[in-house]
Amino acid sequence: MHQQIDHPCVQHKLAIIRDAETGHKRFRELATEITEFLCYEALKNVKTKKVEVRTPLATAICNKIDTDLVVVPILRAGVGMLDGILELVPTARVGFVGLFRDEGTKQPVSYYQRFPPQTKGGTCIIIDPMIATGGSTIAAIDLLKQAGAGQIVVICIVTCHEGLRLVEAAHPDVAVYTASIDAELDDNKYIVPGLGDAGDRLFGTSH
Repeated sequence: MHQQIDHPCVQHKLAIIRDAETGHKRFRELATEITEFLCYEALKNVKTKKVEVRTPLATAICNKIDTDLVVVPILRAGVGMLDGILELVPTARVGFVGLFRDEGTKQPVSYYQRFPPQTKGGTCIIIDPMIATGGSTIAAIDLLKQAGAGQIVVICIVTCHEGLRLVEAAHPDVAVYTASIDAELDDNKYIVPGLGDAGDRLFGTSH
């Protein structure tokens, strides 16, 4: 299952973050802002519990999140989305997964993984600005499931039909939330029109 978030505020920010003239400082700010909106949607059905809260006037019956949340950025670009989620759910724990593509097999290979202990019934949120071929996303989901993760959702800023099809075929139980489903991949496997290299644009390492 996937969902494109078409809220005008999301789409307005997406227009700015796509712009080649947007510098790395503003790009990081926009990645955080867009991620907050996407996380808001992705967690709209998260489990809550009733609690009593004493207001200055009386006791109120309120709802608090009752789900163990673990956020997992895919290194390195996923780190640029982390603050956006932690703004909404600051008690979430954070894991990391690093992947590179083997030039011989063209398959993703894990070079680093560090996950908090997985709680049964909890929710893991994988974050990466772009799902292009889908290979890294599938590999990250595989690793989390091997580590005992229960429910997994993926949040990305931009993806494409090809990548979504592969992720959903490999893991039909994982929902993907995105700001845009773009048309295609070019010969270099970049999403078109996309954002360019999200990692370079986030951290100012582009030439």
